[in-house]
Amino acid sequence: MTMPVTASQPTTAVIDVQDIWKSYGEGEQQVHALRGVSLRVDEGDFVAIMGASGSGKSTLMNMLGCLDVQTSGSYHLDGVDVASLPDSKLSVLRNRKIGFIFQAFNLIPRMSAQSNVELPMLYAAVSRDERRQRARAALKLVGLADRAKHTPAELSGGQQQRVAVARSLVNAPALILADEPTGNLDSKATTDVLDIFQKVNDAGRTVVIITHENDVAARARRVVRMFDGEIISDERVLPVVATGDVAS
Repeated sequence: MTMPVTASQPTTAVIDVQDIWKSYGEGEQQVHALRGVSLRVDEGDFVAIMGASGSGKSTLMNMLGCLDVQTSGSYHLDGVDVASLPDSKLSVLRNRKIGFIFQAFNLIPRMSAQSNVELPMLYAAVSRDERRQRARAALKLVGLADRAKHTPAELSGGQQQRVAVARSLVNAPALILADEPTGNLDSKATTDVLDIFQKVNDAGRTVVIITHENDVAARARRVVRMFDGEIISDERVLPVVATGDVAS
């Protein structure tokens, strides 16, 4: 069941994108990857952004993650005008406001699960004792408290992605941004990871997933579909309910 997103929304916007264009090249060679995209995501929402290859969803993800800048338009992240920040402050904003999760996990092979989870806090100058405490709590949340000392090579693909989810949570970011987070996982591991997303969203965390998979989008509360650089639909949905506890 779907229903259109209405104008009646909470006042706190984590993502506020207004008329964003992203263009590459010039003249006849110019390509518009995004064409006047506007999107608001409020605190506590769970959004899936869908679209085929070339639809603009990956470009939009880079904009939302402050990994690229728009050609025109505006983007406020948790109330901050991203375009107004120099690179040094933008990197601080990314680390504090966004928890990233990628398809390829992006864990450091020589480091333990706990050390990987602690990394964002190193950049945030968190004390050693607090880093350990928060990393252990995050690993417990994703069902991997007993794998804290294991390196990525000693973990399954699903476990590695759950470590990546734990890492994304430790700085209590305003936004969890996941790019095709289940693309390298089997069906059981996919269910485990999606259950975690639903759990952290139920606790009030804002989650945005970039995906092309309908079963992944079915776990969200809202589905945004893109085509040819534009948003063609934006609907509230009734999410599929979590299956239960995450396996270790």
